[in-house]
Amino acid sequence: MTTALDRLRDLRGRGLLEKAYDRVAGVLAQEEADGGAPDAAAAGRLLGGVDRAAVLTHHPAIPVVTVAVTGQSTVGQVLDPLRGELARHGMLLHAVLGEHGTYLRDLTDPGGELHRAAPDLTLCLLDAETLFAQVPGVWRPEDVAEAARDVLARCAALAGAAPGTLVLNTLPLPRTALHQLVDHRSRARLGAVWREFNARLLRLTERFPALVVIDLEPLIGEGGPVTDDRLARYAKVRLGADLLARYAREVGHLARALRGATRKCLVLDLDHTLWDGVLGEDGPDGIAAAGTLRGEAFGAFQKCVKQLASQGVLLAVSSKNDQEPVERVLADHPDFVLRERDFVAVRANWEPKDGNLADIARQLDLGTDALVFADDSPAERAQVRHGLPGVAVVPLGEDPATHVARLLADGWFDTMSLTEEDRARTGEYRARRERRELHAGAGSQEEFLRALDLRLEVGPPRPHEFARISQLTLRTNQFNLAGGGHPEAVLSALAADPGRLLLAARSGDRFGDNGLTGAALLTADEGRWHLDNLWLSCRVLGRGIEQAFLAVLLSRARRLGLNTVSARYVPTVRNHRARDFYPSCGFVARDLPDREADGDGAAVEFHHDLTVLPDIPAHVRVTESGRRPDEPR
Repeated sequence: MTTALDRLRDLRGRGLLEKAYDRVAGVLAQEEADGGAPDAAAAGRLLGGVDRAAVLTHHPAIPVVTVAVTGQSTVGQVLDPLRGELARHGMLLHAVLGEHGTYLRDLTDPGGELHRAAPDLTLCLLDAETLFAQVPGVWRPEDVAEAARDVLARCAALAGAAPGTLVLNTLPLPRTALHQLVDHRSRARLGAVWREFNARLLRLTERFPALVVIDLEPLIGEGGPVTDDRLARYAKVRLGADLLARYAREVGHLARALRGATRKCLVLDLDHTLWDGVLGEDGPDGIAAAGTLRGEAFGAFQKCVKQLASQGVLLAVSSKNDQEPVERVLADHPDFVLRERDFVAVRANWEPKDGNLADIARQLDLGTDALVFADDSPAERAQVRHGLPGVAVVPLGEDPATHVARLLADGWFDTMSLTEEDRARTGEYRARRERRELHAGAGSQEEFLRALDLRLEVGPPRPHEFARISQLTLRTNQFNLAGGGHPEAVLSALAADPGRLLLAARSGDRFGDNGLTGAALLTADEGRWHLDNLWLSCRVLGRGIEQAFLAVLLSRARRLGLNTVSARYVPTVRNHRARDFYPSCGFVARDLPDREADGDGAAVEFHHDLTVLPDIPAHVRVTESGRRPDEPR
């Protein structure tokens, strides 16, 4: 069997890695003989000589992630697995490595190399020496507690000064440190001090939106030593290769989440995936998700899937079965945790699964690259990989006891923070189905829109809404008029800028509250506004919400005495449907002498002179909040 690493070696041997970099993620998605993923560190070493500029010449759309790496000790060993992990997710690493033990200078010197690189992520790897370097030669737990307080204050200061998203980690407590204390009472005291430090470090993320703390304890629990004593002593490598590989995997997931590439829907097989047995052969009474050791393993998997769904992961089914028996067992099988209402789509038929997944994506108005597919059949997985290469495929094994670990291994649904809109997502998609039924029964599009009873509220974001707006800007593709998005910390800073204006759009209809579904970022400049970007969730597109939102912005500009609102449309791979949005609302394109190319084509600058404002669609009821007291109505 030709492995993924064999294929990378072949590309490297033929000098094709740069030209074929767009195929690397697909190569690394290949299953190994044991059903696992290729060794990311080995892949990273093979990719170590890749010329970044040459890759971008061949593939300008490949996302480059600039990562600054510094720490308490020698940390360069993290680069190989990190390069492999980013490649596995279709990204290209640009690494900036600090010197050994210089993290304080690296992170606080605005003119330093790490700051100048403007990294997307700054990894500051801490280890036990971060605390023990602060204690006397002969120490007691109280000395460590004092050092912990100092280091915690230092970390809080770094969280506000480091470039990009700062990533810290909890500290493993080495046995070689713990057992330098000979009495159990002192060991217990040191253990408590250590855990209190780690807990407070983790809680710093509640104060600093641009801070992430990776908890090493679960990674250490996966096995392997924290470090190699000889490397730690002679080379100052205090975090071992296995642990750094697991750490790099988490950073890869984080980089993906920061780019808004979080997957949205989990599509599940049924037989030997959600339950033990084959429904078509064994019948409802012959399948199980409880009552036996194997059955309980399937039940645990269903509970895990339900836990994901409670946090906004959409669930769907693609199974080689007949529809009616599947619906019956999902309705009332006594073993099941998951029920029909937990799924937004169920495709039980005998068609190829890649076609079913494409149908599910269309029904949910998602790209196929928003789907994760989990199946125990290697043949079905291979067929989906071949037919829909953008779908992430989870290789479930023959033993259901491993299903949960395999599903969670790649963090496909990881996100920076969770919003109320996320938690309500499954209900929102069920409401979509009801809207479609209403649409089908309505006489015309106008009657359908009037029957929806749409409402829109426009106003400044509330403090708890920045995470949701960030998520919207990063994950919205179809109605993202200038492309790109902003992390939460950046949005908070922009909103605090007196020269900027950030507005949120909240919508709802007769079927319920849609939550925060739109945002606009504007810059004020000498009697005019520039609309930097406008985002709207695809969940509410095509109902007049977008026209109403823009009409409110223009009306507000005129009330404030402004004379022009300008805006820019930047084409991307996904936003072509919104290309004519600004002209349809009265904006006029400006001829730019140096029309700049961006994304897939040329950016277009528009302006609106506010003489004739577009009407707010009659079927949308609008309310505004955050108006200035002296603002004319």
